[in-house]
Amino acid sequence: VMVQCQESQLVVTVHRDLFGTGRLVNAADLTLGPAACKHSSLNPAHNTVTFTAGLHECGSIVQITPDSLIYRTLLNYDPSPASNPVIIRSNPAVIPIECHYPRRENVSSNAIRPTWAPFSSTLSAEERLVFSLRLMNEDWSAERPFTGFQLGDVLNIQAEVATESHVPLRLFVDSCVAALSPGTDSSPHYAIIDFNGCLVDGRSDDTSSAFITPRPREDMLRFQIDVFRFAGDVRNLIYITCHLKVTPVDQAPDPLNKACSFNKA
Repeated sequence: VMVQCQESQLVVTVHRDLFGTGRLVNAADLTLGPAACKHSSLNPAHNTVTFTAGLHECGSIVQITPDSLIYRTLLNYDPSPASNPVIIRSNPAVIPIECHYPRRENVSSNAIRPTWAPFSSTLSAEERLVFSLRLMNEDWSAERPFTGFQLGDVLNIQAEVATESHVPLRLFVDSCVAALSPGTDSSPHYAIIDFNGCLVDGRSDDTSSAFITPRPREDMLRFQIDVFRFAGDVRNLIYITCHLKVTPVDQAPDPLNKACSFNKA
C-alpha cells in the first residue's frame, strides 16, 4: 500500500495482491475510511486500485499535537461472500493510514480547500474561532433583552465570528433550521436557510425574510425572518439551529459559500 499525503488530499494506491500470496483481491471489496468510500480509479495493467479523498472526507479524523496535524483513516478489506456461503476463503483486514503535516508551516502559499482558511492560520488559530448567533433589537445596536414575539414581528438575527489574531475571514450561514426541540432532526422542522447559504424562507410572496446588505463587516452577517409558528401546535417556543462557517476574505463566494436572498421583483 502506497500513500501520498498531498496539500489538501491523500492518494492511496493498493496492489490487488494485498497479502503477497498471488491471489488478487476484488477491487470492490476495498474501501477507504469509516464512510467506506469507493476507489476512484483502477489500473488493470499494474493490478492497482487508487483512492483519492480530501483530508476531511471518508470519515477521517484529525489529531492536533503541539507540532503536527495528523489525519487518520483506514483502508478496509471486506471480502465478498464466497459462492458457497458455508466456506470462507479470505479474512477481513484493516490497514491504518496517517498523514502528518507540520503545524506551524504552510504546505504551499495558497489556501487549502476544503479548509476555511490558509493552512498555517488554520493550524495556529484553530481553537480560537468563536462563533455567535444573537437576536438583536430593531436598530441592530444591541442584543434584544427579551425573546417574546408575536406573529407579524420580524426577527433580527446577527451571526458573527471573533477572529482574534486570525487572518481576515468572511462569515457565512450555511443552514438554519427551526424546530420545536433542540437540534435539526426533530419533527416538525422548517428550513430557514438551506443549500449552502440561501435564505429559502424568503421565497414566499407573503414574507420579507432576507439577508441585510451590505454587510457591516466581513466577519459579520445579518438577516431578518418574519415570525412564524408551527401549524397545529400550541407550544410557543421555537428553537433555531444554524451552521456557521468562514472562508478567507480573499476567496470569492462560490456555490458552497454564499449568502443569497430571493428577489421577488
